[in-house]
Amino acid sequence: MSTTEVEPVLTVSGDALVTVLEIRASEDDPENTALRIEITGSNMTDYQYALELMPVRDATEGDAIYTQGEHNELTVIIAGDSVKNMIGSSLDIPAHAPAGGLVIRNPNTPDLLGDLDLDLSGELPEKIQAVLDQAINPMLASHGGSATLVGVDGDKAIITMGGGCQGCAASAQTLRDGITTMLKEALPEISEVVDATDHTAGENPFYS
Repeated sequence: MSTTEVEPVLTVSGDALVTVLEIRASEDDPENTALRIEITGSNMTDYQYALELMPVRDATEGDAIYTQGEHNELTVIIAGDSVKNMIGSSLDIPAHAPAGGLVIRNPNTPDLLGDLDLDLSGELPEKIQAVLDQAINPMLASHGGSATLVGVDGDKAIITMGGGCQGCAASAQTLRDGITTMLKEALPEISEVVDATDHTAGENPFYS
């Protein structure tokens, strides 16, 4: 096993530590079982994660491995390709969650355009459509949703959301924090993105 011993990438709160240790207690060898966390994607505004318990010995090359707790009772493994985007994050319990659970608070946000090589030729409407087709709609498709260009008013892009995004409780935030950010980053000439969605007409929202 080749891993990197580092300062904590993600800190575990006392309450979260208790929760994880309670779950880990049911493992065959709890003392040698680690909590592994990996970024698996994003929902345009936040990263999505996979958390699992695994033997410490199964950490792989490039992973960050360190301990948490007053007595170093929990080993944490951060997947190597997730380290950069998780520095400064914390694992805690939700502020309002009677059923319990865990939440990751991460000050880092997804690089929405990433390394995409966008073809942004043509007039502004064609450029906007290219960003929708090549970058935005592939992300929304995972939720059964889509974004469509209604029109352009000067330097304003008018967008409507459909499929699982229509009527979805999170769609307004997705458009405001995700789609708007991506469009303005790719096309600085856009001053505003207008939401023309009739959210009351959604028949199959992803979140309701």
